[in-house]
Amino acid sequence: MTTPDVRWPRRAGRVTLRQPTNADLDQILEWRNRPEVIRWLLRTQVDPEAFRANWLGGVDDPNDHSAVAVIGDEVIGTGSLWITDGMGQSHVDQGPWRRAEAGIGYMLDPAHAGNGYATDIARALLDLAFGELGVHRVTAGCYADNVASWRVMEKLGMRREQQGVRDSWHAELGWIDGLTYAILDEEWRASR
Repeated sequence: MTTPDVRWPRRAGRVTLRQPTNADLDQILEWRNRPEVIRWLLRTQVDPEAFRANWLGGVDDPNDHSAVAVIGDEVIGTGSLWITDGMGQSHVDQGPWRRAEAGIGYMLDPAHAGNGYATDIARALLDLAFGELGVHRVTAGCYADNVASWRVMEKLGMRREQQGVRDSWHAELGWIDGLTYAILDEEWRASR
């Protein structure tokens, strides 16, 4: 889930981001499959053992920098950052688009929603992406009805680049609108 040059734990405003333990994953699974959480996720109900294997099995993936967000010993959320190639002409093997983009996501225990923790987590992920990992661009997405999530992105200076009309399938609501946000390295640095 990370590379040796990325140091954990790291501060994220009022929370700490760190690599997960089995006990952390137990805490997450206490709230992860609740209706008020899965309403906003692409992957709805998760099998606990598959969830655990996914988190703990990806520790050596240099493109995955996911972490748990804790206050003291309590896991209040997660943050995910994944590295991808940008779009580019591929006739040059090691062009500047290689590992030039990142995506971020965040999830909170509903008991801690509305306190700005998602903003703290997302800000720390952007700092990591642009600072230590040196990406050119970061994107994030959500369902258009997830007002809390897109407000986090806007607070951080991310620009709404797309509103897909009925482009996202939701198990309860059918086809609904989705949003994509992005920010460039130079925009992030100018805002800091």
